[in-house]
Amino acid sequence: MSTTQAPERRGALRGIGSARTSTPQNLMVFVLSMALFGLANILLEIIPDVTIGPVDLSVAYFVFVPLTLAALLNPFWAALGAPLGEIVFTDLLMGDFSGLSELEGFIQMFLAIYVAGSVVRNPRSRPQIWLGALLIVGIDKFLSAVVDLAKVWVGVEDAEYVQGLPQSILLLEGVGFGIDLVISGILFGALPAMWLIPALHGRIEPLLGMRPRVPGEPRPGTVPWAGWFVVVAVLASLLSFVFAFLEAWDVSIGSVEADFRGQYGDTFLWVSVGALVVVLALAAILFSVWRRRRADR
Repeated sequence: MSTTQAPERRGALRGIGSARTSTPQNLMVFVLSMALFGLANILLEIIPDVTIGPVDLSVAYFVFVPLTLAALLNPFWAALGAPLGEIVFTDLLMGDFSGLSELEGFIQMFLAIYVAGSVVRNPRSRPQIWLGALLIVGIDKFLSAVVDLAKVWVGVEDAEYVQGLPQSILLLEGVGFGIDLVISGILFGALPAMWLIPALHGRIEPLLGMRPRVPGEPRPGTVPWAGWFVVVAVLASLLSFVFAFLEAWDVSIGSVEADFRGQYGDTFLWVSVGALVVVLALAAILFSVWRRRRADR
């Protein structure tokens, strides 16, 4: 009996909490996700796209970054912070903010990361990690493709055909979906994540005062697999379609078109990096103060 209880006593003495997370811990996950995904998108801004014939080979995003945080920490707060980091650090601060229409991408990416992070129930299971990476790209790009098709079919936008490929909007969306799935979902998603997530499992959680995940154990912040969540997810997807059509109708509420990067070049990206470091440092300081106060109680 004593050997089975020893790990629990050691965990309690080390100050590593239970599976439940507090508000400061959730906010730290939120800020960490926002900062790291924002930094990843800043790096993507300076990576040139590769074009082979009529096909554009580009990295949509580094999937392994939000997937790692969502799989190891709280999926809800990781999913909430990642798309916001992209909006703040690579759109708003760069003077290229589309206003309310940005909510389309925010909602779609939030749903994708939230579902994918909840699917990974065992951080050391490579099949689950692969599934999570493919789900992020699959959900996000599928919803985006549906929006693009709807815009063309309704008539608010013209189809952007590619010279050298058949003039079929369905084929073009399918080709783009497949490229994103391979490049972003596999090369910059599943492959690095299948190494990174198991390597960080049990190492990053104690830094936030969290107990490392036990495979199969229910945890807060995961998708509630119930009918009402499916309804909410469908309604959120439809809401993202509404925000997407705002841009097509030239409704630019809250938009910013200063284009600082166009005026000052890539050096202006350091402004986003500086803002990112400041936000992350302030969050880390406040979190460390909270941990000290909790330890003194």
